[in-house]
Amino acid sequence: MAVTMAEITKLRNLTSAGLMDCKKALAETDGDIEAAVEILRKKGQAVAAKREDREASEGCVLSKNEGSFAAIVALNCETDFVAKNAGFVALTTKILDAAVANKVTSIDELKNLVLDGRTIADLIVEEVGKTGEKMEIGAYEFVEAPATTSYNHQGNKLATICGFNLEGVDYQVGRDVAMQVASMNPVAVDRESVPQSIIDSEKSVAIEKTKQEQVQKAVNAALSKVGINPAHVDSEAHIESNMSKGWITPEQAEQARTIIAEVGAQKAANLPEQMIENIVKGRINKYYKENCLVEQEFIKDGNLTVGQYLDQSLKGLSVVSMKRVNLNQD
Repeated sequence: MAVTMAEITKLRNLTSAGLMDCKKALAETDGDIEAAVEILRKKGQAVAAKREDREASEGCVLSKNEGSFAAIVALNCETDFVAKNAGFVALTTKILDAAVANKVTSIDELKNLVLDGRTIADLIVEEVGKTGEKMEIGAYEFVEAPATTSYNHQGNKLATICGFNLEGVDYQVGRDVAMQVASMNPVAVDRESVPQSIIDSEKSVAIEKTKQEQVQKAVNAALSKVGINPAHVDSEAHIESNMSKGWITPEQAEQARTIIAEVGAQKAANLPEQMIENIVKGRINKYYKENCLVEQEFIKDGNLTVGQYLDQSLKGLSVVSMKRVNLNQD
């Protein structure tokens, strides 16, 4: 039977599929709208299966908060063109709204949430059928606290949420902190929240770096004492290059090699343990100040830490949780 434009339009309004896809589905089902809808859904599933091995590295990241609950949803796709499509952004918003309204606490729970008679997982498959691109929920984060806030960075690639220990947080204060998280990418809220594995790694790096610096300091002093510029002999390549330029003699080069080996080994074997510990402690404290949210320098006022800014705005106010999702490389 002939398919009318009215039928095609009706099916397109129901599914948002392309005109030709709607026409083919209606022709295949002799104008049966419900059957045509099912065909288009199956087509979306077929496309999704074919795209399963593709990389979905683009997408839309949005956050939202209501009262004591806040969430971030990242809906991933293959291209930035689709990520910026109004329909794709609308679907991400729809998923996020449902997540916040239902206070969803996991991706699996989110996928199985029913909207308009279909699960969110099915809605994503249908969108795959419309665009031909692989799509998936790439990330889902949430916080629950007496007060929450959210921030969406321009371009829908970066979003943050924060939870606070007290109610009555001023909107601008909350937004400032969420923007701080977006801009400075803290590792944890405070030093007590830093994972032990990170602390152990930072200490190991700090110890090794401190030892190398102390050894190099002793070597440089010994080289300078005999009239050799340490910068001219800081690597074998530099030694060879600087000899060819006439900046150091072969005799000085050999003397430098001897000093580097002997003084370096002697200093490495006699490093003061307490001094190393003190320097490492200072470096770890610096790490905390740069990477713990409440200890970071406040981006809007370098005279305050974020913790001080919060306490000034509301006595005793602090951040209890934060989440950050970024599709771009930090």
